[in-house]
Amino acid sequence: MPRTWGVAAASAALLFGTVQAGTAQASGAGAVGTEALPLCPTVFGHGGYPTGPSPWERDQIRQPNNPKALAPQKSWGAGGVEADLQLTKDGTKGVMWHNTTTNGLTGTRAPITELWWATGADQLKGRTITRGPYTGETVYTFRQWLDSAGSLNLVALVELKGEAKQSLLNSDSAIRERAWNEVIAPISERTASQRIMIYTHDADLKPELDRRIKAAGLAATLTGHPSWVDSVDWEEPPPAASGNYASWQAALTRLGSTTASVPMATSWTKDFTTWLKGKCV
Repeated sequence: MPRTWGVAAASAALLFGTVQAGTAQASGAGAVGTEALPLCPTVFGHGGYPTGPSPWERDQIRQPNNPKALAPQKSWGAGGVEADLQLTKDGTKGVMWHNTTTNGLTGTRAPITELWWATGADQLKGRTITRGPYTGETVYTFRQWLDSAGSLNLVALVELKGEAKQSLLNSDSAIRERAWNEVIAPISERTASQRIMIYTHDADLKPELDRRIKAAGLAATLTGHPSWVDSVDWEEPPPAASGNYASWQAALTRLGSTTASVPMATSWTKDFTTWLKGKCV
């Protein structure tokens, strides 16, 4: 069954809630026997980033911040993707990029917050990725990325990066309001036809993000976020997915008899969706 959101998933639960596992076989640990299977989660794909000392030196730019990265997530069975929203200088453009600087892009290295989108010799527009599976792809604006995710029917989970507070919490009201418009307006323009969620890890930004989202009538974008199911830290080259089997099984066991597809996030999208086969419906 397709891992869809909302009503479709609930309907599937009613249809398949009593299906038995039979003799289905599954890879990895914890294959289900003859008991009723839980409803499959909605899988959110995330690009792995190394841990430990100097991770930026090993990062292979795997984050699904461009259309070339979105397509395989869809093909691997993801129902959603997690990506990264930053703002260029003075909040002038919302762009999809993970790193604090242009590390991993052509051109001189500089913080994203110090670059204009399409002005100056060091502009961000037109730079391309220099390593990893998406080499040659450019940096996309927030609106472009949302449209690409929407065209693939992928739920968009957006992390507003803490660096963006350079403009979002700026003392200059003109900069501040322009910056927030780059965050809020693209969501407002698409929320009627596209499932979008947004969050931030930054403690200073979070209260204002919550306030602005609710004031815009977009409170649903703050709810329904997936739980993280991996237990292995990402590294380059990627560790074997089998190290996550125990935590994946624990997450699946916690589902029980859910009546809606529970969102779960992983950096091993293809491995996770393959592992789920035969363990849920």
